[in-house]
Amino acid sequence: MFTRTETFSEFLSKYPVTSSIAAIHTALWLVFLLPFKDAAYWFSEIDGFNSAILAGEWWRLVTPLFLHAGFSHLFFNTVSLILFAPALEQMLGRWKFSLLYLLAGVAGNAATLLLLPGSYSHVGASGAIFGLFGAYLFAAFFRKGKISPVNVQILSIIVALSFVTSLLSPSINLTAHLFGGVAGFALGPILFQKEAFVHYTYYSVASRSRSVSRTLPVWMVILFILAVIGVFYMFF
Repeated sequence: MFTRTETFSEFLSKYPVTSSIAAIHTALWLVFLLPFKDAAYWFSEIDGFNSAILAGEWWRLVTPLFLHAGFSHLFFNTVSLILFAPALEQMLGRWKFSLLYLLAGVAGNAATLLLLPGSYSHVGASGAIFGLFGAYLFAAFFRKGKISPVNVQILSIIVALSFVTSLLSPSINLTAHLFGGVAGFALGPILFQKEAFVHYTYYSVASRSRSVSRTLPVWMVILFILAVIGVFYMFF
């Protein structure tokens, strides 16, 4: 459920929303990395600056979900997205999944606006990703046929470690993480149907094995791309 064995082209075809979000993350980070003179200005026009949101710039509740403060920030959020989003996109369908991702992310940003100072500024997809964790937890508790016991154990460990990491790092927006997760959990009754879900792939075991033997799995392609970007960032 949380392992990726698809080839790159298979991943793009099966999970279009997840692929699009990952592409937007990377594209925007690269754009603002370019040395044009107004890059910092335009970045500051769409980040999550609380005072600007209170002044009426409400788009800042959404746009920070697709921005990242550095390569490591981009790397961990994008890898988390690639690992944990596909199963939910398959379970819910692209429209419900998109709704979950956006509403959880906006909920995290809205909580940041209400609970943190006006001078606070933030970027990142973490609130939306924690919304995915919240939705998984709802399914684990209330839609038991959708996630196997083994995957529930894996998920519980991942969520616990993620929250501990959030608590230990002062630079992490714990408010967005917490309320994004709560929003994802709260959306569970609306998003999930009660019939049992069986996780499957569109390819038989034999055909998938032949495909993987000829082509790199998606996670290797993504890691290679991000590694190249990281090297470029460090040396140029």
